[in-house]
Amino acid sequence: MKRVSRVLFGALVLAQVAYSRVPEGRRPQATRAIVGLMLATSLAEAGGARGARGAALVAGAGGVGFATELVGVATGKPFGHYSYGDGLGRKVGGVPLLAAAAWAMMSRPAWTAAGLVDERTVVRVPLAAGALTAWDVFLDPRMVRDRYWTWPGGGRYEGIPASNFAGWYLTALLAFAPWAVIERSGKVSSSDDGALALYVWTWVGETFANLFIWRRATVAGGGGLAMGAFAVPALIRRRALRS
Repeated sequence: MKRVSRVLFGALVLAQVAYSRVPEGRRPQATRAIVGLMLATSLAEAGGARGARGAALVAGAGGVGFATELVGVATGKPFGHYSYGDGLGRKVGGVPLLAAAAWAMMSRPAWTAAGLVDERTVVRVPLAAGALTAWDVFLDPRMVRDRYWTWPGGGRYEGIPASNFAGWYLTALLAFAPWAVIERSGKVSSSDDGALALYVWTWVGETFANLFIWRRATVAGGGGLAMGAFAVPALIRRRALRS
């Protein structure tokens, strides 16, 4: 399984690098393919590192996120009022099924990065929620730009309200609550390097793409600082553990 996750990770990197050259008319299909590939990579990594338990936790995070999105689209809580377009494919209750993948595929990378920063469960859960929310500082502006979802009321950060990020954080806390019980003794080790690599690659790749390809310095700076606040200390801690 670990070998499969490495192959998938390599394919994901290549696909994301090539994305900027995809014609605009074919980007919805390319986006869906990359989301699927990233989810497969995360599930394979979780399965290789933690077995069926790891894959189940990733899937559970996706389920919690999707359920909250259903409430969010219907009521405007906890994210604020927003709506999805048709670019992400089939929807249930106004929410694309792929929305579950977004919550799932970065859950273990965020959990791993948080565990390197602080292994104590009472600290790790809110840190993991922050690490996952930090990724959305990159994700939301790009999805709004490509009209995958819209915020009718706008917001101060790239047209996105602060309530969105508060909603992400609260949802992530709910998603990671079961991890605190099931992974209570799950100290980060070399078997988790794949999850850390996925978090670090996302941080570096999104920062580079927004700064040099999409020319969105605000997003590059905001997302780079947000994810970097977790990625950098996690990398420092991982290096210390190796030595």
